[in-house]
Amino acid sequence: MRVLAAAALVVALAALAPRPIAAAPKAPAAAGPCRRGMVSIAGRFCVDPFEESTEEAVSRGKWRAHSPFVPVTGLDVRAVSRKGVFPQAYLSRDDADAACTRAGKRLCSDDEWRSACKGSRDAKFPWGDERHDGYCADTHRVAPLPVVFPGVAAPLLYDFDRMNDPRLNQVKGSLAPTGTYPRCRGDARVWDMVGNLHEWTAATTGTFRGGYYLDTTLNGDGCDYATVAHDRGYHDYSIGFRCCADVRAVKR
Repeated sequence: MRVLAAAALVVALAALAPRPIAAAPKAPAAAGPCRRGMVSIAGRFCVDPFEESTEEAVSRGKWRAHSPFVPVTGLDVRAVSRKGVFPQAYLSRDDADAACTRAGKRLCSDDEWRSACKGSRDAKFPWGDERHDGYCADTHRVAPLPVVFPGVAAPLLYDFDRMNDPRLNQVKGSLAPTGTYPRCRGDARVWDMVGNLHEWTAATTGTFRGGYYLDTTLNGDGCDYATVAHDRGYHDYSIGFRCCADVRAVKR
C-alpha cells in the first residue's frame, strides 16, 4: 500500500510540473513584408501586435512558458506575442533585447515605437488626439504596492526588492491580459501601446515608453510618454517590452 501511495504522489507532482514546449514548427511565409503574426508599419518595419510574454529554454529546441510575474534574470527566454495572456514584466532592457533576439526579432527603436503607436494619423493616442478614459489599461486600476505591503511607507515602499515582488501584478485590477481593451489600438492594429506596461526600446541608455496601468501622463501624454530615469539594467513590476523586425531581415 505504501508503494502505491508513493507512486500516486509522484504522478500528482509530475502533473503540476511545468511542461516543456516543443520547438514551434517553422511558420509559413506571410503574404506581406512581415513574418506571420507581426504587423507592417507603412512597409518600413514590422512590430508585434501585443506586449510580449516569454518562454524559457529547457533543453535544445524545447521551451516552456515562463511566469510573467517572475524576473528573467539569468535565464534564456524568448519573446512571444500573444493575445489574452499576462505580459512579461520584471525584466531589464538588455534581457528584453535578448528575448527579442532569440525570437528572431529586436527591440523597437524610439522612432519605430512612436510610429507604431501614433499610426498613420500621427496622433497623440493610437485612436486620435483626445484622451478617453477606459480606452486602455490606465483608468481606475489598482495600485498593488499598498495592497501587498500594507503599512509600509515611502521610501521603503519603493525599494528594489519590493518593486520586483511577484505578487504585485497578480493583484486583481492591476495588470491586464494583452488585448483586453479593444479600443486601445489604432489603424495599425497594435494593442496596448498606452498603459498596461511600460515598454523598453532599443535606446542603449535605457528608455521605456507608453506608461503603465497607473500612469500614462507624468512623463508625456499617450504615445509621447517616455521615461529615461533608469539605466538599461533596471527592472520592476511596471516594465515590459515589445519586439520589432526589419521587413527584409525577418526569418520566415
